[in-house]
Amino acid sequence: MTEPAHLAAVRAAYDTVAADYLRLVVPPEGMDPVSRAMLAAFAELVRETGGGEVADLGCGPGRVTAYLTGLGLSAFGVDVSGEMVALARRAHPQLRFLQGAMDDLGVPDGTLGGILAWYSVHHTPADQLPALFAEFHRVLAPGGHLLLGGHAGDVRLDHARAYGHAVSYASYLVPVARLVELLEAAGFSVTARVEQPHPQEETRSYACLLAHR
Repeated sequence: MTEPAHLAAVRAAYDTVAADYLRLVVPPEGMDPVSRAMLAAFAELVRETGGGEVADLGCGPGRVTAYLTGLGLSAFGVDVSGEMVALARRAHPQLRFLQGAMDDLGVPDGTLGGILAWYSVHHTPADQLPALFAEFHRVLAPGGHLLLGGHAGDVRLDHARAYGHAVSYASYLVPVARLVELLEAAGFSVTARVEQPHPQEETRSYACLLAHR
């Protein structure tokens, strides 16, 4: 099957920037308190509902995957970028990292205890989010939890440079209220939403949504 153009662009971009991404992006321990609190709440909810494996989708170099294991979860990572997966495997050889697309996980129905999609969903065009969220719902066990974190807004951002490199890919920002609607249409119950303003741009924000199947 032919790789969708937006996915090929994201893969090529993150293959290009992988090493500098690892150098420039703060690790989970350096995140703002609200983001760390949402990750901790997600981990506690998954543990309280019986645990089960957690998929970190768009895991990048694997630091958040490892952070989740430190919070008591059995986590593995998935990323479309082979270079990111290679970095993750070198840094965390005790964990499992797979190269693949988050909209076609190849995981049996109802088998995951949780899904983390941390700053990764915004690379999916808005008209393809229903299918993506349907895949999340399919692989989660009944009562399983989803934490979606990332950029929100109502704009497409076409990137020509990132992390010091020339690239060509896009971010498709969606308003938080629309994300909630799409998750609920896919069968999720949204239990918490946190939105923080962008420090420079009023039309953009950072959002975290907790939901369960």
